[in-house]
Amino acid sequence: MKNLYYLAIDIGASSGRHILGHVEDGVLKLEEIYRFKNGATEVNGSLLWDDKSLFENIVAGIKKCSEIGKIPYGIGIDTWGVDYALLDENDNRISEVFCYRDSRTSSIMDEVHSIASESELYERTGIQKQVFNTVYQLYCDKKSGKLKNAKSFLMVPDYFHFLLTGVKKNEYTNASTTGLLNAKTRDWDYELIERLGYDKSLFKPLSLPGTVVGDLLPEIAKEVGFNAKVILPATHDTASAVMAVPNENMPLYISSGTWSLMGIETLNENTTDIANKSGFTNEGGYNKSVRFLKNIMGLWMIQCIKKEYDDKYSFVDFVDHARKVTDFNSIVDVNDDSFFAPKSMITAVKDYCAKTNQQIPETVGEIVLCVYQSLAKEYKETVDQIECITGEKFDCINIVGGGCQNVLLNELTAKWTNRPVVTGPIEATATGNLLSQLLCTGEIKNLAEGKALIRRSFEVKEIN
Repeated sequence: MKNLYYLAIDIGASSGRHILGHVEDGVLKLEEIYRFKNGATEVNGSLLWDDKSLFENIVAGIKKCSEIGKIPYGIGIDTWGVDYALLDENDNRISEVFCYRDSRTSSIMDEVHSIASESELYERTGIQKQVFNTVYQLYCDKKSGKLKNAKSFLMVPDYFHFLLTGVKKNEYTNASTTGLLNAKTRDWDYELIERLGYDKSLFKPLSLPGTVVGDLLPEIAKEVGFNAKVILPATHDTASAVMAVPNENMPLYISSGTWSLMGIETLNENTTDIANKSGFTNEGGYNKSVRFLKNIMGLWMIQCIKKEYDDKYSFVDFVDHARKVTDFNSIVDVNDDSFFAPKSMITAVKDYCAKTNQQIPETVGEIVLCVYQSLAKEYKETVDQIECITGEKFDCINIVGGGCQNVLLNELTAKWTNRPVVTGPIEATATGNLLSQLLCTGEIKNLAEGKALIRRSFEVKEIN
């Protein structure tokens, strides 16, 4: 199968995009054909995803392929992790799809830990304790009675694949973010699941990236104007992004976007006490590899600040303002809980500086420079921790994703870490999504061949 089109549907916390890809003359060519906004909405005090609107946009973007006369052989969807849909015996969704930033789990974590302690959960699953982890969200559903009628559990991209095909599959990389997979076996930890009072029949056998889900349902095919195969990418967006890191041999990476996911891809899990205390998590990668990484707050802080200024400033404007600042060195802990979902990010940054007896940022440039400097400092500390824990040394940092376009942050990262920074590809998640589909059809034989394709196809820049 040569020169086929493939459609990567990459949905993030703030937007989604449909990107067509095909290989031509040994180069992977991308074309964005559809883009839409996303964002959690507060409904009756709960923070929810509008899954109906998201699916309408998924279908509208697929239909665009027909309108421009470029029909994909394969379609795959990736999203963020931890969030999910529950279906009843008639495959109707139970309740709403909660956003990971909703506060419902904060009061039940201790109850979960009374059944399985924090240290035991980490030793078993390798997943860092986060208030939004699926293991805690499901406990809320158990206490509210929602689990009683649940017959299927599908992560968000699994749910959308089901709506397209009528076929239910639990994909490995996204399932790995739940805190319910055994880090050693790379499979559901059914003993833990039963101890927590969850019906183990909800959790179906895991499928790997590159697996065919099925054809489009007849009604979907009729609406979009064609049929296609739905093919599992690495449905967790970071797992797809890491596939697109152009360097081989366990590169050190930052997948830079709303979150900064910084780590390495390795064959072995690390569930040691020092890894736990240092804040590292073990998530699934392509071919059941392990992404040993740290979740860092990332450009979420800048996105919130931009919104508070009513989008008066572009991201480029922010960089321009920050470059004009002299003699301002305040630093915040970007992983502090106060920055997770504040009513005002600007106020949260100022308050943190005040309580730590630092200069309080007042101008636009000072506020955003404070965030950029703080991110770069966190990256430096994370590099040091990874090298200490693994015993490996890394001579450069690969930054992929939309955040790699922030030249100032890249320069600060190179300065703080004392390492060259290699940036690109920008559309790393969509590119990794497409690689899984190319692997499925045999257009590329293995991931190493896919990385060589990326190096031929996209410009990468080095910042010293």
